[in-house]
Amino acid sequence: MFLSTFEKQLDAKRRIVVPQEFRALASGPFDGVFCFPSIEADCIEGGHQALFDRYRGVIDELDFGDPLRSALETSVLGGMARLSFDTAGRITLPETLCDMFGLTDWVTVVGMGERFQIWSRDAFQAHRSAQRDLARDGLAQMRAQQRAARVGSAV
Repeated sequence: MFLSTFEKQLDAKRRIVVPQEFRALASGPFDGVFCFPSIEADCIEGGHQALFDRYRGVIDELDFGDPLRSALETSVLGGMARLSFDTAGRITLPETLCDMFGLTDWVTVVGMGERFQIWSRDAFQAHRSAQRDLARDGLAQMRAQQRAARVGSAV
C-alpha cells in the first residue's frame, strides 16, 4: 500500500525522487509507475500495474461508445504516462502534467492505498483541510445511521 505524505522538491528537469516505500511497491515487469491527471482532484494520480488494471477494468465494463467510457478513456488512458525510475529512484514528470497542476518547485506526494497523488504543496494544504472536514462530517453521519439502524432493529 502507498501510505504517508511526503514533501519533495522537483529539480529543474521536473524529476522527483519517489519515496523508497513507493518504489518497492512498484516492482514488477515494469520498473516505474503510471501517472495521469486525476479525475477526482486537481493533481496527478499514480500507481503501479494494479491501478492501471483497475481503471482498465472499469472502462471495459462500459459499452463501446458510451459517453462515460469515452470520458474515462480520454481522461485516464489518454492522459497516462509510463514513468520509469532512473538509477537514483527518480521519475521525470511530463511537462503537460506539471503545467496542468502548477507543479514548479515543492510538491506533496500523498499515499492513498493502491494509488498516490502528487499535488502542488499549497493546493494540497487547502485540499487536506477540506478532506478532513468531509471525513469528520461523513463519519459522524455514518455513525448516526448505524445507531438509527441498531435502534430500529431492536424495536
